Amino acid sequence: MPDNKFETLARGGYMARGVVYGMLGGLALASALWGGSDAEGSSDALSSLLGLPFGRILLGLVAVGLFGYVAWKLAQGLLNADNRPDNIKGFGPRVGQLISAGGNLFLALSAARLALRMGGGGEGGSGEEEASAWLLQQPFGVWLLGLVGLGVIAAGVTQIWYGASHGYRKRLSLPGGHAGWMDKICIFGLGARGLVFAIVGGFLVYAAFSVSPEQAGGTAEALDYVHALPFGRWLYGTIALGLVAFGAYSVIQGLYRHVDAPDMGDVRAAARI
Repeated sequence: MPDNKFETLARGGYMARGVVYGMLGGLALASALWGGSDAEGSSDALSSLLGLPFGRILLGLVAVGLFGYVAWKLAQGLLNADNRPDNIKGFGPRVGQLISAGGNLFLALSAARLALRMGGGGEGGSGEEEASAWLLQQPFGVWLLGLVGLGVIAAGVTQIWYGASHGYRKRLSLPGGHAGWMDKICIFGLGARGLVFAIVGGFLVYAAFSVSPEQAGGTAEALDYVHALPFGRWLYGTIALGLVAFGAYSVIQGLYRHVDAPDMGDVRAAARI
């Protein structure tokens, strides 16, 4: 057991993310196997937990875990919990951690609302459409949305490379007897998620180019796009299985990642800066 309670929270956060992606990939894989074509998003994956025994309790635990994951992302971004260098090379990933914290905060709030029987999302456009519409209304909004899209594409490509180059090993201590098959899961999962990110980024760039927020989309729309391609059902099923693998990769992180969790002294020191 970790001595630092924050470390326990961070590891629980990786586990919670693993549950979400495991359900998301599982729903998409079921759709591929049984001939469906409507992909599900993260919110749908959370909702599906309610159908399980003790689903509301499980969903509440996932919500707590996701809030822990957000706290860990903030610690990585603001407190430099991963001890990255104080230069451009270290600054970029820290900004990415803060963006990840924002995105996962919405997911954590969605899980909490569902667990507490509060109103979930409603009618109308997706979160990506609403965020894109808001951004387009800002000064230089077209350029801002285009830059966000390019950033998401870059994040996707980086994630694919992170898996292919075994970059994840720098922060994982995989058990020797299981490292072989765990490596394959990590590479496959990171590649699938990176590809989904790249497609979502493409949607955002196209939404900026056409000045049409309706063209923006998230994971569900990215999977639908893949499904419509030639041999799309096979590609769709492969990516769905990859998202399940990314969920397993998240669980592996929860178990074996190096977590240099901050203590209150680190928080106070950062507050004085």
